[in-house]
Amino acid sequence: MKVIAVEGPSYAGKTTALHHLRTNTDPADVAIFNCYVQHFAEPRDIPPARTETAAQQLEAFEVFMKIEAARVARISAGAFGAIVLDRSVDTLMAHAQAMDRLYRFGVYDHVRRRLEDLPHLRPDHTIYLDVSYETLRLRRKTAGHGETEPEYFLHDPAFLAHARAYFIAPRLSPITREITVVPGEQSAEVVAGAVSSLVAWWKR
Repeated sequence: MKVIAVEGPSYAGKTTALHHLRTNTDPADVAIFNCYVQHFAEPRDIPPARTETAAQQLEAFEVFMKIEAARVARISAGAFGAIVLDRSVDTLMAHAQAMDRLYRFGVYDHVRRRLEDLPHLRPDHTIYLDVSYETLRLRRKTAGHGETEPEYFLHDPAFLAHARAYFIAPRLSPITREITVVPGEQSAEVVAGAVSSLVAWWKR
């Protein structure tokens, strides 16, 4: 069984790519698992992206790892040819190291060690959709989120740069075994086609 993750910042095109994959792939052949935040019944229960303290960041990590454990349990109980994850534990690790860089929380090493004790999926391959800050900002605005809305922390340029560095310049050794970067500035259809082609190749 191959485990494939799709990563990238919010509005990078993951949802479109995975929708394309769902509609063009036999679910018995490729099982797609939703992003962590889609497992919450109430939006208010989702931990904040921008935490105020290191303790809050660690608490958020533990909450998301409960969802990761449920993913592991479901996969262990089934028979799948390939697994595609909308975000993986590397999302959590990238977030932790970005918070360390921005606020000196000092949580990255702790969550890395903690990960060794918690059930999780290690992707064999990760597709990282690489999109510039300017494009992400435009896409969010096009989606109806105007300039008058509260600051969107996940598109803060400094946060984006640190999270991107985790995948693009992996000095911290991501959990995944291999990362392939797909330029996300292209049209949604082109990006979706690239993701589907990579998944088809790897799941053989």
